Parts: sequence; C-alpha cells; structure tokens
Amino acid sequence: MALFSWLIKYLSKEVFPLPTRMFAFVCLVFLLFLPLLTRDPYLLRILILANIFAVFAASWDLLSGYVGQINLGHALFFGVSAYASAILNLKLGWPPLLTVPAGALLAVLAGLVVGVPALRLKGPYLALATLALPVILMGVVFMFPGLTGGELGISGVARLAKTRVAEYYFTYFLMVALIAIIWKITDSRVGLIFHAIREDEIAVRASGINTTFYKLLAFCLSGLFAGLAGGLYAHFMRIAGPATLEMVTSFQAVIWTIFGGIATVYGPVVGVFILVPVMELLRLVPEVRMLAFALILILVLRFLPEGIASWVQDRLEKECPRCKARNAFTRRQCRVCFAPLENG
Repeated sequence: MALFSWLIKYLSKEVFPLPTRMFAFVCLVFLLFLPLLTRDPYLLRILILANIFAVFAASWDLLSGYVGQINLGHALFFGVSAYASAILNLKLGWPPLLTVPAGALLAVLAGLVVGVPALRLKGPYLALATLALPVILMGVVFMFPGLTGGELGISGVARLAKTRVAEYYFTYFLMVALIAIIWKITDSRVGLIFHAIREDEIAVRASGINTTFYKLLAFCLSGLFAGLAGGLYAHFMRIAGPATLEMVTSFQAVIWTIFGGIATVYGPVVGVFILVPVMELLRLVPEVRMLAFALILILVLRFLPEGIASWVQDRLEKECPRCKARNAFTRRQCRVCFAPLENG
C-alpha cells in the first residue's frame, strides 16, 4: 500500500505535470498491455528487438554522449556478450538467466581492455582505435571455428522463454529497468562528473577529480549494458554470428542515438522505437528501402540537429530561469520555485 501511495505521489509530481514524461508514461502503458490486444508474432518480434536495441543504444549514449568518449566499435561489447552467452549455453548448458549476466561481465572486461589504452587517445584517434577492435575480434572468431562457428556463427541457442509473449514481457521489463538505471546514473554525482569530463576534462582534473577512474568506469558501465543487450539478442535470435561484431551494428547505435537525441538517455530509446519499425515497414518497398531510410535521416539531422526527442521536448516544455526545473509550455509560473516563466 505504501509503495502504491509513493507511486501515485511520484506520478502526480514528476510525470503528469510534464507533457513529454506523460507521453512516455502512456507509451509504456500501451506497450505493457499490447499483448492483450494482439499476439501477432511478427509485431512482437519487432518490439522485442526494439526493447533490446534500446538498451544497446542507451549504453552507447552513456559513454559517447555523456562522457564524450566517441566509440565507433560499440559492437565489441555486444558481440562479446552474444558469443559468450551462446557458448556458455551450448557448451556448459547454462540457462539464459545465467548466460546473459555472465556475457555482460565479459563485456565489462572488454570495456577495461578498450578503456585502458583508450585513455591516451582523444577525438578521432580514439574513434578509429575503437573502430578497429571489433574487426580484430572478428578475425579471432574466424581463427577458432570449432568454438565460435566461424562464418556461420553459433546456432541452436536456447530461447529466452517458452513463448513469444513471455519473451516480450521479459525484454520489456528488463528494458524499462535498465533504462531507469542508466537514467539514475546520469542524474547522479557520477553523471555530473561524466558531463563535466565531456565539457572540459582539464578543468575537472584540475579540481582534484580522478578523470582516469571515471572514464574507465564509463567504459565498464557502457560495456555492461551493451553486454546485457548482446546476450538477450543471442538468446532471442537463437544465434551468435559475425553480424554482432560488424561495423553496421556499431553505426546503428550511433544513428539511433543521434536521431533521437544524444546525451539524453530517452533519445536513444525514442530513436530505436521509431527507426526499427520504420525499417521493417520499408521492407514493402525493397528497391528504395535504403534510399528512403537515408533520406529520413538526412531530413531529421538537417532540420532537427539535436534529435527528435529533444526537439519535441523544447516545444512542449520550458526551463525555469531560476531553478532550471522543466515545466509545461502552458505554465506561467515554475512548478517548483514559482518564478515567472518567459513567454508564459
């Protein structure tokens, strides 16, 4: 009862007063009850992939958007966990509830492997270095076909759950929980330091903060969440192959994040839930599918350079000049400090 009262209080104070949060809440409720309206396996498949990719894109945003460590080889974490989960499942018989976290821990280790040498690199040099790592790992995969399946990958991985609806709810609740955790990280003192490192690392170091530790922490956290997404993907698709390490996989995370809104956490989620269904819809016109997709990206980046989610938020909400709290665009006074709002 106490938990329910707290939830109602939180929703009334932090969610319902803001149009964007209210819209996000409505979308979450709709997705929660969607299987009651339809159990079409194809639709659920698209949404399950969107749930998984939302975590993957948000993990890239945590590292590259908030800390400014541009990672063009983010598929490394995704692929390491996918292969690890598949191997542990098939070779040792571990269930998905064990293989996915284990794969994520190996992705954290990969984050350390990437992060330590990357500390000496910045800007385009860091981006190029991270871009090469998945390519190197793919070469290792081809060198040991007995373990990794070579070019064919590892197939026959156990399903996440017995039914498609159960898989949907499993990935849905996990996606909501992981996105909430990432949001809390970015909204904490650690997130403030991440943001400060992106803006001016020298000033942060001069203030006595160990930037090396926090950048390594960012690589590990990003690898953890990307690894969880990779393990889920392997068990849902029931295969772990070289496609999980390809450059296209890394670039997809970048595209989803920038399309939705970088350094926002919710932007990558919005980008995934728009672009993944759009790409499936464009399968109806395969001759112009990639051309239409590229045109959509170009138009959005040209007219909405901060991303769709950020653009919508700026139109529906405004920031209080005194306390910096967000308010609905219809308000004349801040809901927190009651200061007058501009253009109210």
